[in-house]
Amino acid sequence: MLIAWIAGCEIAFWVLLVAGLLARYPLRRPRAGAVLLAATPVVDVALLVAAALDLRGGGEAGRPHALAAVFLGFSVAFGPSMIRWADARFAHRFAGGPPPRKVPKRGVGRVRYEWREWGKAVLAAAIAAALLQAGRWWIGDPARTEALQGMTQLLGVVLAVWLIGWPVWVTVAHLLHTLTPGRGPNR
Repeated sequence: MLIAWIAGCEIAFWVLLVAGLLARYPLRRPRAGAVLLAATPVVDVALLVAAALDLRGGGEAGRPHALAAVFLGFSVAFGPSMIRWADARFAHRFAGGPPPRKVPKRGVGRVRYEWREWGKAVLAAAIAAALLQAGRWWIGDPARTEALQGMTQLLGVVLAVWLIGWPVWVTVAHLLHTLTPGRGPNR
């Protein structure tokens, strides 16, 4: 049942996002659009309540509960930037706004971007880990919360892979490119 809530909340987030942007730009109803966009965190609260009620009702804390915590963490950490990303594109397409800024392909700008995104991932994982730990504490039975502990460990692995695969890799590539004779620092 909780998997259905997670899927429903993911769908609801995107429906609210698109509805808010459609109201803001093509329909020229900025207040209605702002209300719809501001409602996206309500989706997170609904998922948190659903997971808490399921656990309080005696449900075993399984993978769906762990996924709910991860969804909430990533939604809180990445949600605002996802909304800004989509808003810039809608503004450009429907309201004559400036072209959206592109992520630099290389250079210092790309390095900063990768480290900023990884920082958001750390924040997301910290929120998810806090929720997972709160669930373990709330239930108070290690046998019923093994899946929550396992997800906390998986978050650490994901962060380590992300760190090495993107910010560190891009930083090293940039430094090597910068140190190559005949190349400038931002080429």
